[in-house]
Amino acid sequence: MLRLLALVFALCTLSVSAQTRKQKREMARADEALIARLQQHIQILASDSLEGRRTGTAGEQKAMRYLIQQYQEMGVAAAGDDGYVQSFSIFEGRHYTNSTYLVIESDTLILGNEYFPLSFSHAGAFKGDPSIALRESDQPWFRDIQPWLEEIQKNPHGTDLSTLIRNEAKKAFQKKATALILFNSKNGQEVITYNPADTTQAAPIPIIYMTNNGYNKHLKDETATIEVIASIEMELKFRKGYNVLAQINNNATQTVVIGAHYDHLGYGEDKNSLDGTNGIHNGADDNASGTAAVLELARLLQKGPTNQNYILMHFSGEELGLLGSKYWIQNPTTQQPINYMINMDMIGRYDPVKKLTIGGYGTSPIWKEVLDKVAKRELAIQFDSTGSGPSDHASFYRNGTPVLFFFTGSHADYHKTTDDWEKIQYKAQKDIIRLIFDVISETGTRGKLPFTATREPQMGRSARFTVSLGVIPDYSFSGSGMKIEGVSPGKLAEQIGLKAGDVLIKLGNQSLVDVNSYMQALSQFKKGEQTKLVVLRGKEELVFDITF
Repeated sequence: MLRLLALVFALCTLSVSAQTRKQKREMARADEALIARLQQHIQILASDSLEGRRTGTAGEQKAMRYLIQQYQEMGVAAAGDDGYVQSFSIFEGRHYTNSTYLVIESDTLILGNEYFPLSFSHAGAFKGDPSIALRESDQPWFRDIQPWLEEIQKNPHGTDLSTLIRNEAKKAFQKKATALILFNSKNGQEVITYNPADTTQAAPIPIIYMTNNGYNKHLKDETATIEVIASIEMELKFRKGYNVLAQINNNATQTVVIGAHYDHLGYGEDKNSLDGTNGIHNGADDNASGTAAVLELARLLQKGPTNQNYILMHFSGEELGLLGSKYWIQNPTTQQPINYMINMDMIGRYDPVKKLTIGGYGTSPIWKEVLDKVAKRELAIQFDSTGSGPSDHASFYRNGTPVLFFFTGSHADYHKTTDDWEKIQYKAQKDIIRLIFDVISETGTRGKLPFTATREPQMGRSARFTVSLGVIPDYSFSGSGMKIEGVSPGKLAEQIGLKAGDVLIKLGNQSLVDVNSYMQALSQFKKGEQTKLVVLRGKEELVFDITF
């Protein structure tokens, strides 16, 4: 009898062992297939033929069609408002057209190289025979900006250059000048650049800036009288972005969003390249890696768990300020209430020293329980509690939705032409996808996740900054200035009465056109210094005296 029991036990042990080995082989084959598909997705999405997937370009549309094809082949249903697609318009600002011209002494100047109209220039034609040194009615006026620059250098917290130019244009108009032509008699770095995002009220007369090239060629003799013929034509430009949306509807009560942006920098036209080149920015890690992960999670989730619904979202316009995700929040393509959102942005360059960062850890008390249970030993993980940040999960967090943000960290190829598919750590990316799948599976029985607001990261905490206003930027804002989504409790912004929706347009003597110019302006101040902050609230311009 004992021998029989021993034999049965041995056979059972061998059977279990054989099953375990079989399961391991099957898992290994599944992992190999997953890695192969990831490599295929990223190699295609980050290929030169897609030209960097810049929002509103043919390259973005090629990526869009690839994503749609993948979902169709998987049999995953569409979730856009036009099949798999949700389109949205992107305002590109006020631009001068190629019909603009400037002729001096029968020589047609090169637009953009020798001159350009300012963004707040009046549109229209003018001509005359002005003397550079004189200011006569019914003639264009010339103005050397060098004295203004010297004045600003002496008093850096005084009037900014943009205000000085506007004031000069008003004065010229009142004196019946037909245009204002600016130049810098002391060649150096060009301090005036074209800002298409500035759509403030146009000046009463055309304003042209002569670059160093234009000045040296045409205006060196300031005693001369010259013939000038010009026409300024301006237009408002728009382009379209496309979100790609799919869904797995299990008729469950809870719905999970799994998202990533698929746009990138193109040839660097939007001036967010970090290597100064105009080559193709393929964006393998940023964010073909997250895009591929959404596709593969969709494939896994088709097989279960079925106790939640899943919306797969590929956002465009993220590199321009979270435009696609914010548009979806404002114009949802489904009425299903969202339980939580998982965002993957740059998950392809895992380094165990830098670790995998999981952001949004503090946006629900459930996240600690879930992540403690499913965290993978093969991944070194660090947590970040905040739900905000410059990626698409911030749009959902601002809407009161718990979020998780998966990110393997920045690197030397970030926003450069060298971010290519060969550098992706595919095995680690596979492990991250398996981890996210386990997170989703673990939440399936927990019902509606409670939401918790988190403390916001403070701008100005690096070594470059010693002061902070305590504002939360609206990264989706595409106008001129820095729009804020809120203020941090107890900080300077709250104390002076700033509100969500305010647009910061000037700090000290520096006009603010975006978040970067705000940070640059902030870095000029130290604790205890006083200055003025100009804010646009609706159509009303407010001025605050502040002490850092």
